[in-house]
Amino acid sequence: MPTIVVLVKTVPDTWSTKTLRDDARLDRESVDVIVDEINEFSVEQALRIREDAGKQGTEYQVVALSMGPAHHEEALRKAIAMGADDAVHVSDEALGGSDALGTAFALHSALESIDDVQLIIGGNYSSDGSTGTVPGLVAEFQEIPALTAVHELSVDGDTVSATREDNRGTWQLSANLPALVTVTDKSASPRFPKFKGLRQAKKHEITTVDIAGIGLDADMVGGENATTRVLEHKKRPPRTAGAVIDSGSPEEQARQIADYLAENNLI
Repeated sequence: MPTIVVLVKTVPDTWSTKTLRDDARLDRESVDVIVDEINEFSVEQALRIREDAGKQGTEYQVVALSMGPAHHEEALRKAIAMGADDAVHVSDEALGGSDALGTAFALHSALESIDDVQLIIGGNYSSDGSTGTVPGLVAEFQEIPALTAVHELSVDGDTVSATREDNRGTWQLSANLPALVTVTDKSASPRFPKFKGLRQAKKHEITTVDIAGIGLDADMVGGENATTRVLEHKKRPPRTAGAVIDSGSPEEQARQIADYLAENNLI
């Protein structure tokens, strides 16, 4: 059966005070973790595609995939509660500290163990790292096209189509399957899990694999083998009060604003 894989994860609560550990990695142990909201939009798109395809006589299964510590299981169970058919959790201490490249390669390796993957859906970026690079790297490893930062996603036969909006206009994109897509929060609002779905998610047996189970060695992932390093970090300075222009004629005030924008390379 053709498969839609949704990439999901947990992240520190938006309202938590985020700090870095001594090794410059984000402290995920002393804060509350929640399902990354953008992942719920990704799951919703996968479910809609499965439902639409079913009406046309094509059966898809939706599998949620996550890489990370044990608490990532929460994101997988949320996806199942919403309607995903199955879930795979890649969890191994050797993965700790993996950068975007290592994370993408581990996800790529996990995808290779899932049968007949036709579409991979993820968020356009996670709320913890905010790099937006992992999905594109996964697509490169998979050697498939990537449609990024889109909404209004649909599949017709072996073609996936989507709409992207940016500051230059609206773009209609399409690619042949298999393909990878990342969605924004402008896509359809996620459904609320029903009581039956929550019960099923609680009992569902999630497939958990370590790096050996997806064909990786410890020297291929993890912080010691990362291709990037944080050399220095410091706290963001507190916000200062903005400049107030409240004197002079309207023309003089406009000139002061224009000068300020020019001095800061904003115009």
